[in-house]
Amino acid sequence: MQTELLKSLYKSHKETSLFGRYIHATSIFHLLDNDNIKPFVDCIGTSVNNENIHSITLGTGSKKILMWSQMHGNESTTTKAVFDMLNVLIASEQLSKRVLDACTLKIIPILNPDGAKAYTRLNANGIDLNRDAKNLSQPESQVLRKVFDTFKPDYCFNLHDQRTIYNVEATNNPATISFLAPAQDKDCTITDTRKKAMEIIAVMNTNLQKQIPNQVGIYDDAFNINCVGDTFQSLNTPTILFEAGHFQEDYDREVTREFIFQSLMTAIQYISETNITGSNHKNYLQIPRNEKLFYDIIIRNTSKQDIGILYNEKLRDESIEFIPKIEKIYDLSTFYGHKEIDARGHEVLFTDNNNLVEGNENDFVLINNEKSSLKLKNN
Repeated sequence: MQTELLKSLYKSHKETSLFGRYIHATSIFHLLDNDNIKPFVDCIGTSVNNENIHSITLGTGSKKILMWSQMHGNESTTTKAVFDMLNVLIASEQLSKRVLDACTLKIIPILNPDGAKAYTRLNANGIDLNRDAKNLSQPESQVLRKVFDTFKPDYCFNLHDQRTIYNVEATNNPATISFLAPAQDKDCTITDTRKKAMEIIAVMNTNLQKQIPNQVGIYDDAFNINCVGDTFQSLNTPTILFEAGHFQEDYDREVTREFIFQSLMTAIQYISETNITGSNHKNYLQIPRNEKLFYDIIIRNTSKQDIGILYNEKLRDESIEFIPKIEKIYDLSTFYGHKEIDARGHEVLFTDNNNLVEGNENDFVLINNEKSSLKLKNN
């Protein structure tokens, strides 16, 4: 799909009622109740706290695609992009008709509604659902597995957000989007199933490189049968991990949202039009890996050592605040900061003139007795 068309579709179909990081069941209720989507919505189960889990099923085609978002409740960028995509699919676009004639899509927009409400990675029992694929100890895990077993998808899209710490291997570029074709055995064999997932990722990467060159990475493919993607891949269903990451100053993940939208649209169109064999998977192998070399802020050239700061995301009054936390006081010369502050050889202290301590949170520091803000510009 042409990049300019993707940009145009996003501009005209973006779901403007969803914005920022705090997206939960109440946020999307009006969308599920919309006359254009409501006929395709089903309640497929309930969470630990008895919140409904919904799916949306569109299309009549033989190629089945299952996708789920907010398995981790505080990872909402892909949920926004899913509704942007849905707006395109329910519109009277020729592209939409071709996709829905060839494919049937089943979408779970929020798998972990309790975690989404509390803005936490875990479910209400404190369990990481992406480590529960084997035990299936949680109701949300059981819901997803039941859908997988009954829908019998040909492809799975596992939709997530990643932290701001990731860079693209051997560069100081943030990993704005990351992908993975998960392993399906402990030897990480490049199987025919994985090749199909790799082929789709390679197509998405081609589009992204035109817009965010060298800002796409690949996750480590170490096998873990407790992870949902590895489990579904091991059952010979091509599965793709999507990770929405950081774009410069985009802490609301609104720029990244568009790149996820474009990737979803690129993938479903490619599946709809292509007999995917995996024979075109090799470009995937050229995508660099992720590394963890970023801090949100690094204060350099202090009188002592570098200071690495990460934002701690906290839910307050129905919105997310980004609280600066002193993560590391060390030689960080091999690390990068999304923002860097030059202390010009001066001592850096808390505003009460006490020494900085790892683990402490503070919105400001003193550099040469001058107050310097660590807060995000829009906070």
